[in-house]
Amino acid sequence: MRILIVDDDEYGREIVEAMLVSAGYENVIAVASAKEAYGCLGIDGPLTPDTAAIDLVLLDVIMPDIDGIEACARIRNEGHYSGLPIIMVTSLADADNLANAFVAGATDYISKPVNRVELLARVRSALRLKAEFDRREARELELLQVMAKTRDDRPSKWIDGATGLFRGALAEAYLIAQADICPACDTAVIALTIDRLDAYRATRGDLAADGIVARVALAIRASAATVGAIAGIYEDGMMVLIAPEIEAESASGLGESLRASISGLKIRNRESVVADHVTASIAVVTGKIRRGKDCVHLLTRAITAVRQQAKASSNRVMPEMA
Repeated sequence: MRILIVDDDEYGREIVEAMLVSAGYENVIAVASAKEAYGCLGIDGPLTPDTAAIDLVLLDVIMPDIDGIEACARIRNEGHYSGLPIIMVTSLADADNLANAFVAGATDYISKPVNRVELLARVRSALRLKAEFDRREARELELLQVMAKTRDDRPSKWIDGATGLFRGALAEAYLIAQADICPACDTAVIALTIDRLDAYRATRGDLAADGIVARVALAIRASAATVGAIAGIYEDGMMVLIAPEIEAESASGLGESLRASISGLKIRNRESVVADHVTASIAVVTGKIRRGKDCVHLLTRAITAVRQQAKASSNRVMPEMA
């Protein structure tokens, strides 16, 4: 850790530096003015690895030419020093000056004459803050790099662009993960298909049919969010909700809520044989997942059941236990 002391009083600089060095902080730099501090920090000059490596500034408030408050504001205005701790060192009891220092971006303050115990406590606290800021910044940089590498193709693998739902394969992966997360818990698979969608597509075209799917998907996303479920869609328009830790009765209630929501959209569909608007057939299967075979069983039961219902355009919910 590199600590920068800024104080026009030579004796004051030496006292603070001695306190820090005796406590094990050996990488201490002491300067007599704000201009010298700017040089150490690479402000108004080239930013090098050495100048950018300051971890903490101890900044005297009262200095000639450029005082500590102005210097604090100038340092803080440099974007790469937004997380740099700045501790003001002041002999003033004037609340206005301290308030101005915090407005300028100061992190903390200590009073003169400097007390060793107080100084070391404030320094340790500030350096912990700086270390946490650096870790967070490094993590953000890592994530940004990952996003930059995968931005072109990864989101399209996760999310269906037309509906905003997860793709079916990801929903399946989430279902399989439940075997490790909570093997003794009930998990529900709710499969849903829009009744007579193929007939509607044949008479009205792909654009109109895709519009229906998107509106239904919006209703499904809203319902999934209320229970913490994952909603996915397959290429044929089949939709599934994976709802962990939900019992059969509650899962059936969720399925009925979905059916009612879709029917309540009142989207006109002259191809329907059970209503004059878009309806959906829904199958709900609930069971415990202890291994991968259970996941396959749960999913295939739900999808098979809903396809059987859809042949009759049922507009109903079929619950069953796996």
